[in-house]
Amino acid sequence: MRVEQISIFLENKAGRLAEVTRILGQGNINIRALSLADTSDFGILRLIVNDHEKAKEILKEHGFTVGRTEVVAVEVEDKPGGLNKILQILFEAHINVEYMYAFVQQSGQNAVLIFRFDDIDAAVDVLRRNGVTVIEGKKLYSM
Repeated sequence: MRVEQISIFLENKAGRLAEVTRILGQGNINIRALSLADTSDFGILRLIVNDHEKAKEILKEHGFTVGRTEVVAVEVEDKPGGLNKILQILFEAHINVEYMYAFVQQSGQNAVLIFRFDDIDAAVDVLRRNGVTVIEGKKLYSM
């Protein structure tokens, strides 16, 4: 139930993000979801891609610092209150959300959210017990 996410440490200057996407594109890596958090000098680009091992390898070959993190993908009803339903379940179970970002599908009734939890196993367990769909990595990478 865990999804592999790669994190790239980037200097906050013109062209760095374009360089990453160019390298990934040339490597035939498809970006499924992304989040960019920045400060004045540096940023962290978090990506879900169709082939995280290859993406990590080719980015390192080009001198980028790349890490790997396990996250959880959750299907959420794409309507008002859909996100709150998930967050309320997590709050009542005392599970902390470290960060999250959305993944927009081209079709379908639901959105996909990527979560990083302080306790992944407990989060997956409580979400599944409450009828929330947790998406496997293999399925997410091919969406």
